[in-house]
Amino acid sequence: MTQVSLEALIAGARAGLLVSFPTDTVPALATLPEKAGLIFTAKKRSQDKPLILMAASAEDLWPYVKGSENEYKIWQETVSKYWPGALTLVLPASDVSDGLRQRVPQEMNPTDPTTIGIRVPDSAIAQTILAQTGALATTSANFSGQPPLSTMAEIEAQFPEVLVVATEFQGVSGISVPSTVAKWTGMNWQILRQGAVQLYP
Repeated sequence: MTQVSLEALIAGARAGLLVSFPTDTVPALATLPEKAGLIFTAKKRSQDKPLILMAASAEDLWPYVKGSENEYKIWQETVSKYWPGALTLVLPASDVSDGLRQRVPQEMNPTDPTTIGIRVPDSAIAQTILAQTGALATTSANFSGQPPLSTMAEIEAQFPEVLVVATEFQGVSGISVPSTVAKWTGMNWQILRQGAVQLYP
């Protein structure tokens, strides 16, 4: 039985365990950024498929990326329009920890640690969890190459070792379309995956 209360799930996530909770798109499989290897193992996921950092606010995510003043301005304009929401931005990853910035663990994106995907979900339960855990490494809850699982019961069955948020939240379902993924090219956005959000320049 891996269904747990919200408090137990938050404590588990903070302790570095694998957890799963609903978001505004498909349910997330999540853990601390430095424990991201657990997700690759659980999902049988190939190392060239990076994870994304999800947090309760953009302020929690900016320390993990780096860019010029002008780039930050463009990024902030974009997120003020589309976050919280189903838009993942792929930005240059921070490679230093200096108090202001956080180094992105290489486990997040093993084959290209220079970029990181970031997102703030439009989901009250996800935001409640993330506000207390800080940014988490996330991906959809499913074995790699299979369709995303859509209910907590399915996730519990497929990933018995994962802490799943208890049933009173099962009515919280997102849309089954994943987020739109847009990568910053240095000049503009390149759509890597068209999802729920239409991104207009």
